[in-house]
Amino acid sequence: MHLALASGFKFDYTNLFGEGKVTEDDVRELRPVIEKAHAAVMHMRETGEVRGHLSKDGMPEKVLFSKLPYVSDGNLNSPESIARLKKFGEKVHDEADVVVSFGIGGSYLGGRVLFDTSCGEFWNLRTKKQRGGWPEFWFSGNNIDPQRTKDLLEHIRFSAEKKRTHEGGRLTVFLIVISKSGSTFDTMSAFMVVLDELRKSENIDIRVVAVTDPSTEKPTLLKKLAEEQGWETFAVPDGVGGRFSVFSEVGLTAAVCFGYDIEAFLAGARGMDEACITPELFENPAMLNAVLKFLASEKHGRDIEVLMPYGDYLKSLSEWYIQLLAESLGKTYNRRGEKVYYGRTPIVAVGTTDMHAQTQQHQEGRLNKVVQFVRVEKWKNDFEIPNVFPSVEKLASFSGAAMSSALETAREANEEALSGNHRFNALFSMPELTPYHLGELMYLLALSVAYEGELADVDAFDQPGVEVYKKIMGPRIAALGRKPSEG
Repeated sequence: MHLALASGFKFDYTNLFGEGKVTEDDVRELRPVIEKAHAAVMHMRETGEVRGHLSKDGMPEKVLFSKLPYVSDGNLNSPESIARLKKFGEKVHDEADVVVSFGIGGSYLGGRVLFDTSCGEFWNLRTKKQRGGWPEFWFSGNNIDPQRTKDLLEHIRFSAEKKRTHEGGRLTVFLIVISKSGSTFDTMSAFMVVLDELRKSENIDIRVVAVTDPSTEKPTLLKKLAEEQGWETFAVPDGVGGRFSVFSEVGLTAAVCFGYDIEAFLAGARGMDEACITPELFENPAMLNAVLKFLASEKHGRDIEVLMPYGDYLKSLSEWYIQLLAESLGKTYNRRGEKVYYGRTPIVAVGTTDMHAQTQQHQEGRLNKVVQFVRVEKWKNDFEIPNVFPSVEKLASFSGAAMSSALETAREANEEALSGNHRFNALFSMPELTPYHLGELMYLLALSVAYEGELADVDAFDQPGVEVYKKIMGPRIAALGRKPSEG
């Protein structure tokens, strides 16, 4: 059983729905709630209104991420804003040697997915010519790690010295700092350290770009800094939580710095959103995904979700999904103020790597997991496994197979083994690993949590648990910075 879109994208739920799994009776009993959930999501799409949703300041707040795939005048993504992003990308291409993007949570994870799936692990080891003229691209500010910060600075200084001696020029470094408020401790700490250290280097020119709240009426700390310092700015839009922001300038500002096709990415998201307008459950990918996972959890105790893409460069997709699922649905209270302790625990896994690490637990451990596979049907590059050692029968036996075919065979074996032992699993299948299909998948997952929030009657768009540790940490961090004489 699968739901296929005209684009070739598929959601195969054969091993999640049917006898011994989520049943037709389960779905039938939930029908009234499903209908209300769809009506609520449609209302959100049309108006931005989500019942009971308040900002962290306790004020009514619209939810606008579903507007992002649509590029039109007056929208968060407009023809003008897309043109400005592309112009910025051209500027980076022509002027930058190195770009460092500073962000954490949604200000890091979404951009990381786009980078990994587009550029891969060895991008920064290639020459600028091999990168098509695009700069090196690094991430920072996603941890408070002094060792990695030192290593990054040493690399940039080495690159500057190499450019000076080999080309007789100065290294141009763009620093993109992403924070809605400008007071995000992890991000701003790393940014200030790197900025200060690079300013001490004679052979480096620095350009700073701030991605922050665009309000000029009540400018944020980072907005004020940008105005004072003359930094170019892009927007962290109101009504778009960080975990949904990859479709906004938060993710797209980074993406244009390595030549990513942001229009195709948004077109994929738009295509998925349009596919999810129908009220027919088995024709609506996001609603179907949400209903089956909700019922698997609430009716069958499968309250852990393993997102297991087959492909190394899709690991960051799982890491992005960790935040999306955990922050959206991990809630103590429902909308009626009742304690429900809702939410599935998300787990990162990668096939085939974690078949040799986690699969023992998936296969024989507690019956509390849904394993969600992601596959790419046709890889851009492939190799045939050669018969290098013909006298070794075991190795010769799998020579001649394409690596992509072997990868899929391993996934199928894992799927069959899990299904044979009553282990729930499902599959998202992308025809190719392109910006369009990645946009489809990431938007499906984002919209799914909106549907599931309605099914569970929790606010999928707040994160009160995150604010608790921030309130504890803030004064303690401030105390670390005080001189002894200041008390």
